[in-house]
Amino acid sequence: MGRGMTRLGLVAMLATALTLVLAGCSNEPAGPGVIGAATADSATPDTQSLAAYPTATRGEPAQPVVTGRAAAASTPDSTTGKREVIENPTAADLAQAGPLGDRVLGSATAPLTVYEFASMTCPHCRAFHEMSFEKIKKTYIDTGKVKWVIREFPIGRSSGNAWIAVRCASDDTWLKVYESLMFEQASWVSQEVRIDAIAAAAAKGGLDRAKLDACLANQQLIDGLNWVKERGRTLGVIGTPTFFIGTKQVRQVLTPEEFKALADPLLAGGVVASSG
Repeated sequence: MGRGMTRLGLVAMLATALTLVLAGCSNEPAGPGVIGAATADSATPDTQSLAAYPTATRGEPAQPVVTGRAAAASTPDSTTGKREVIENPTAADLAQAGPLGDRVLGSATAPLTVYEFASMTCPHCRAFHEMSFEKIKKTYIDTGKVKWVIREFPIGRSSGNAWIAVRCASDDTWLKVYESLMFEQASWVSQEVRIDAIAAAAAKGGLDRAKLDACLANQQLIDGLNWVKERGRTLGVIGTPTFFIGTKQVRQVLTPEEFKALADPLLAGGVVASSG
């Protein structure tokens, strides 16, 4: 009996571990055109628009930090049966930027383009940037091999507000604001939207509070961010982080070695994976 219970306990532990490995930052259903759906931890879909974020009193639940690599969730976005999803996006499909334009790192003429869709509250997105991004940037982006495009896919109202802060930053400081918010998630991610805490983290990256407040009220900016998320859904993004390396979709926290295994064959073949 004791030995049997031990085996059952071991099976349960392995199942739990597998769940953690496969966990990701997933997107709950939300109405068309809505940015910042509730996270998988919430039973109530987010039906409020990004415009309501600054005064919202209820945000996404804080997401637990899961160590190790984790694939993004694979639950399809069921907001509408009529949503157009491009099954195999081409380079031209991916290159289509919204009214706000893209935030880009690296040379515009790099032979390979990578698109990263991220949520500011996603611990797996943070893990990628803490564990892998700087090494990838040094080897591929800074050397002119890769053009890296970071696109907004906010999951929850807090993430929506944080993305407004990133978009509000100048071309010279946006990456610092992005990383400050990403690395300091513990200081501002909670069940309620905490604008003051978001502003404090963004300020460490160089964003002025008055400028942030103006951006939070900027409907053109809000509409542009909504466009980016809806475009992500059209491209088949259902969770974060999601990468398109060339035209190959990858849903996991990539290590530098895994990125190398995916990128180097494309670079060696001279594939130009960008039309924009």
